Parts: sequence; structure tokens; C-alpha cells
Amino acid sequence: MSAVFKTLEAAFEPMSEARLDQVLQIEAAAYAHPWSRGNFSDSLRSGYLAQMLCAGPEVLGYFVAMKGVDEVHLLNITVALPHQGQGLGRAMLDALALWSRGQGAQWLWLEVRTSNLRAQQVYERYGFRRVGDRRNYYPAEQGKREDAIVMSFKL
Repeated sequence: MSAVFKTLEAAFEPMSEARLDQVLQIEAAAYAHPWSRGNFSDSLRSGYLAQMLCAGPEVLGYFVAMKGVDEVHLLNITVALPHQGQGLGRAMLDALALWSRGQGAQWLWLEVRTSNLRAQQVYERYGFRRVGDRRNYYPAEQGKREDAIVMSFKL
């Protein structure tokens, strides 16, 4: 019996306005309520950490995070659908944790939809712990709202 493994060489690149079309395609495919171009542009203008994980010209995933006094808040992390389940989310969390420690942060924070069980499992396996809830935090179908779970990770 033999197995064939696909090796993927990837590198982080700063997110830029020039590559937002690629990011927006991934975002729209991944979420029922995706971030808008304005959300990404505002994050870039605000100086938030915005990184893309790329294999050549292909964007495999990305994350956006905001630094606070002694914490970093993960605002968005997304792996392109064809590349999910390959450990890229963990690689991006590793990169974010490393950067955050270098910035003197003590904690990583995030919110995740209560319905996003897969993401919750990724975060829990990484070491994030549930610390609270935000009622009606996310937009949902038909004008409704969905709760968020607040999670933190001690760096």
C-alpha cells in the first residue's frame, strides 16, 4: 500500500488592498455573512495585523488581529475551503501567537459563532478557553442575530 501526500510550500505576506479581491472571494465562500471590502480596508488603514498565508499567487488563508495594551484580539481568521482540514488554521494561530508574544501581549481573545462548532473545536484544541458569551453579536438569517462565544488564550 502506498500513499501520496501533497506538499505545500507556503509563506506569510502582509494583506494589501491589491489582493483584497482574492481575500473577498475566500470570505464570501466561507461565510453566510462575510466581511465587506470596507471591513478589510478599514482594518488595513487602522494598522491592524493582517496577514495572508500564500502558496505562490494563491491565498490559502488569512487573519486580521488588533493589538491592545496587553492583549491581541483576533478579528477574522479564515482558511480557503479547498485547504481546510490541513492544519493551516493552526499554522496561522501559531504565527499570531508568536507575533503577539513579541508585542508583549499576555492574552489572545476572539469571538466565535455558537453555530460554528468546527472553529470552536480548532480553538479548544489550540488551548483557547470559553470565558463568556455575547448575546446577539453576529448577524444571522432573516434579520435575526446569533450569539457569540468569547474565548481567550494565555500566551
